[in-house]
Amino acid sequence: MKKFVFIVLGITICFVTGLCAGIFQSASIETWYPTLVKSTFTPPNRVFPIAWGIIYICMGTSIGLVWGSDYNHGKRLLTHLFAMQLLLNILWSICFFLFRCPLLGLITMAVIDITAIWYLVKLFYHNCTSAFLLIPYIAWLTLATYLNAYIVSFN
Repeated sequence: MKKFVFIVLGITICFVTGLCAGIFQSASIETWYPTLVKSTFTPPNRVFPIAWGIIYICMGTSIGLVWGSDYNHGKRLLTHLFAMQLLLNILWSICFFLFRCPLLGLITMAVIDITAIWYLVKLFYHNCTSAFLLIPYIAWLTLATYLNAYIVSFN
C-alpha cells in the first residue's frame, strides 16, 4: 500500500507540473507556434497531451517506486534530480512559449537532457525498473531537442 501511495503522489506531481507548464504555453500555441517553420517530424498537436500523459505516468511511477523502497541510499539525490528536471520543463515552457525564444528554449532543453540522463544513470543503480520507466521520457526529450533545434535553425 505504501508504494501505491508514493506512485500516486509521483504521478500527481508530474501532472501538476504539466498543468503549470501549460499555463505558459496556451496563448503561444494558438498564435505564435503555428507560424514557425517546423520539421516534418513534428507530431500533430493532439499527440502532445497523449505522449505527455504516458510520460507523466511512467515518470511518476518511477519516482514513486524510489520513494516507496526500503533502500534509502541515494533517495535524496534522486528526489532532487527528479524535481530539478520537472522545474526545468516548466522553465522550458516559459523560455520557448512565453518569451517566444526558441534559442533560450534550446539551451534550457540541453540542461534538461543532461539532468534527465544524470537522473536515469543514478536511478539505474537504485532501481532498474524505475530507470526503464524513464525510457519514454528520454526518447521524447531526444525528439523535443531535435524539434527545438530545427526551429532555431529555420526561423
